[in-house]
Amino acid sequence: GKYGQPMRAVLVLWPLVVGTPVPPTPSSRSRSSLVVSVDVGTESVRAGVFDASGTLLGTSAASPHETTYPQPGWAEQSADAWWTGMGAAVRGAIADARCDPASIRCLCLATTSCTVLALDSAGRPLRPALLWMDARSAPEAAEILALGADDPALSVGGTGPLSAEWMLPKARWLKGNEPHVWAMAATICECQDWLNFMCTGAMVAGGCNVATRWHCDGVEALQPGSEGGFGGQPTSLLRRVGLEDLAAKWPARCVAMGACIGPVTAEACAHLGLAPDVVLVQGGADAFVGLLGLGVVGAPHQTDIGLVTGSSHLQLAVTQLLPGARPRPADGCWGWYRGAPLPFLAMAEGGQSSTGAALQWARRLFGGSLRELDDEAAALPVGAEGCLALETLQGARTPATDPLARGALLGLSLQHTRAHAWRALLEAVCMGTRAALDALASALDRPPAALCVSGGVTRSPLWLQMHADATGLPVLVGQTNEAPLLGGAVLGMANAEYGGDVRAAVEAMVRVARRVEPRPAGAAPYD
Repeated sequence: GKYGQPMRAVLVLWPLVVGTPVPPTPSSRSRSSLVVSVDVGTESVRAGVFDASGTLLGTSAASPHETTYPQPGWAEQSADAWWTGMGAAVRGAIADARCDPASIRCLCLATTSCTVLALDSAGRPLRPALLWMDARSAPEAAEILALGADDPALSVGGTGPLSAEWMLPKARWLKGNEPHVWAMAATICECQDWLNFMCTGAMVAGGCNVATRWHCDGVEALQPGSEGGFGGQPTSLLRRVGLEDLAAKWPARCVAMGACIGPVTAEACAHLGLAPDVVLVQGGADAFVGLLGLGVVGAPHQTDIGLVTGSSHLQLAVTQLLPGARPRPADGCWGWYRGAPLPFLAMAEGGQSSTGAALQWARRLFGGSLRELDDEAAALPVGAEGCLALETLQGARTPATDPLARGALLGLSLQHTRAHAWRALLEAVCMGTRAALDALASALDRPPAALCVSGGVTRSPLWLQMHADATGLPVLVGQTNEAPLLGGAVLGMANAEYGGDVRAAVEAMVRVARRVEPRPAGAAPYD
C-alpha cells in the first residue's frame, strides 16, 4: 500500500466513563432501553431508533432544508427549518420502529459544524445561520493568522492552518460586517448548541466543538473558567484579533461529548413525539460523533483512521491523550485537538470541503441516476481517458488550506462524455483523500491499518473500490453505514445501559459488514 505494509494499530484502548449516567426513573427501570439518535446534516435531518445491541429499529428523514447562496462562497440556512425537520424525523423514526415512546430513555444529536448562529436574549436567531461551508470570512481568517501569529491557540505551533469555516473568522465577519447583529447578539453559538437549547432550555457549548472549532482546550473547557464562563478559552488570541467581547457571548458552560445535558422539556417532547423522562446526552459534530459509529476509538476492530463522507470528506486520526504528552503536529492538517472527540482523546483531521456536494452538482448538470452514472464511469479506465478534475468547488482544506480555491474540469475534448467527467470527479475526490492521508501519516507513529468509511461513499461499490485502490488501504464498512446516527446511539446507550462507558457501548453496538481490499492492478495507475 501507499503506507507500506498494514500494521495493527494500538490506539485508544481505555476504560472510558464520560459524565454521569442517566439515573433510572420509576418508569424506566422496567422497560427495555431504546435511544433516539438525530443527524442534522447539510441537506436534511435524519433520525434513528436503536436498541442496546446497535440494531437500527426504525429510521426517518425529514424533507430537505434549503440552503441559500446569497453570493459565491456564501451558504446560509434557517435554524427554524432544522427544528421543524427534527420534529418530523424523530416522529417518523419512532413510527417506523413501531416502539412505545415510553421505552426511549436518551436523545443525542449530531450536527453540522461549524454552523454559527447569532441569538437574542431569548435564544431566537437574529439572522440566518452561517452554514459550515460558508467561506465568506476568508479575509478574516487571513487577518486572524496575521494578528494571532505564534499564539499557541492556533494549531500547528501557532501558524495554522485556519479555516474560514471556523468560529473565530465567522464571528469576526459578523462583528465587522453586521455590527447591529453583533450588538444585539446575547449568544454566539453553533447549530448543536441551539438545538440542545431547544430540547432542554439549557444553553451549553460542546466539548468536542470548542476543542476543534473554537481554539479552546477541550479538557480545560469542561471546568469553570477563572474569569467566568468555561475554562480553556483562547483569551490571548481573542484579544489580539479584536474579539475580546466574543467570550461573553459564548455559552457559559461546556459539556463533554457523552455527558448528560439535562431532561428534555415537556414542550420539546411534544414537538418530537417523545414521552417524559427522556434525557439529552451531549453529541457533537456529525463527523466526530461518526467516529464512534465507525468504532475508530475502540473494539471491535483496530484502526486509527476514520473517513466520514457526505457533502464533504473528513479524514480523522485519533489517539489516546496521555498526561503531559503532546502528539506531534501534521503539516497541512488540523490538530491535534486535546479532548476531542472525547475528554481523554486527541484528534487530528484532514478534509475536503466539497466531495458529495460536487457530485450532486454534477448530477444536476448531467442528469441520470447515481447508478447509471457509476455504471458508465466503471466502463472507463483510470484517468478517464485524459479528462481530469479538481473537486474543490467550495474551497480546499488539506493539505493546502485555501477557501478561495475553485474546481475545474481539465483536458476536455469532443470525445469525452458525461461518463468521463463523472469518473474524473470520483477520481479527484479519491486522490484528494490520498493527499490528506499522506499529510496525516506524518503525525502517526505507524501507518494506518485500514480506512473505516461511512456515509455516501458506502452506497457506491465503484467509489468504495476506487478509495481502496487510490489509497492502498483496505476499506471497512460498518453494518450500519450511517456512522453519525450510530455514534449518537452509542453515546446515548452508554448512559442508558453501560454506566457511562463509551468503549463498552462501542464494543456492543459497532460491527463491520464489508471489507474492500485494494487491487494491485487497479491501484497501480493511481501512482
